[in-house]
Amino acid sequence: MDLKTLLSPIADDMLGMDRIIRSRLSSEVALINEIGGYIVSAGGKRLRPALVLLAARALGAQGEEPRLLAAVMEFIHTATLLHDDVVDHSDLRRGRRTANAQWGNEAAVLSGDFLYSRSFQMMVDSGRMAIMRLMADTTNAIAEGEVLQLLNAGDPDVDEARYLRVIELKTAVLFSAAMQAGAIAADASPAQQQALGRYGHDLGMAFQLIDDVLDYTADPEVSGKAVGNDLAEGKPTLPLIYTMRSGNAEQAALVRSALSGSGVPELDPVLKAVEATGAIPYTRALAEAYSGSATSALGDLPDSPFKKTLIDLAAFALIRAN
Repeated sequence: MDLKTLLSPIADDMLGMDRIIRSRLSSEVALINEIGGYIVSAGGKRLRPALVLLAARALGAQGEEPRLLAAVMEFIHTATLLHDDVVDHSDLRRGRRTANAQWGNEAAVLSGDFLYSRSFQMMVDSGRMAIMRLMADTTNAIAEGEVLQLLNAGDPDVDEARYLRVIELKTAVLFSAAMQAGAIAADASPAQQQALGRYGHDLGMAFQLIDDVLDYTADPEVSGKAVGNDLAEGKPTLPLIYTMRSGNAEQAALVRSALSGSGVPELDPVLKAVEATGAIPYTRALAEAYSGSATSALGDLPDSPFKKTLIDLAAFALIRAN
């Protein structure tokens, strides 16, 4: 299943959104234009803006507003990535040097701030207080998630509930907001907004859980990042949490030591412990449950190519390679 083919029902909308992104990235500050162009050319899945467009069109929305709101989502998501890479000291993303590696932490953080503020200017243009309220709450939750992840870093005592809360705040809330924004653009009822928001939330949870799996199973040439990258950054993701919980004393101690930065010179012993305890199938099973829940949230949505794409995206979340 190819993502570009999957999103073909909104191909024209995505091109329209790209035009908005390029025009609204424009700044009198040359460095912002340079960094903005670098980020846009890096590509990425553009899933969050795609969700805005799919939700809006599935509910019958017409015109340019969904494209504007899709660009808002992409700006906010990109801003979070800029800040993430600085916090995580990351040098690579999608196989390319990160903005902080290319221009320094200060420029990357301030460019992220520019994207945040520009996105709110664009929301004002939409004239919808409901969008402003939704995204104010969403960006606040994302910031809380960033701080919570920072507190969890290097802590081997993080349990599954704490971890799921982090990925909910860092990932799922923006997926949910994207679907709700599309529904608002279509003047959907509160019940429809809530149902589509649940789809987005559960899809986001599934996507992040599969990211956890890919951190240990993906081909670096395909994924664009090294195997065990989360472990190297001291992030207690679900495969590691499950290994500590279900493995024997030696396996648990091995992972605890790796997370706390007090040992384990090689990745291989941790990979073997993760594999031996069944942590990968456990994480996949939870992702499958969220994917199924996302699909069930679409039950009352009228049949259309856009609804079919949303259903297929829930399946794609589980089988992707990057």
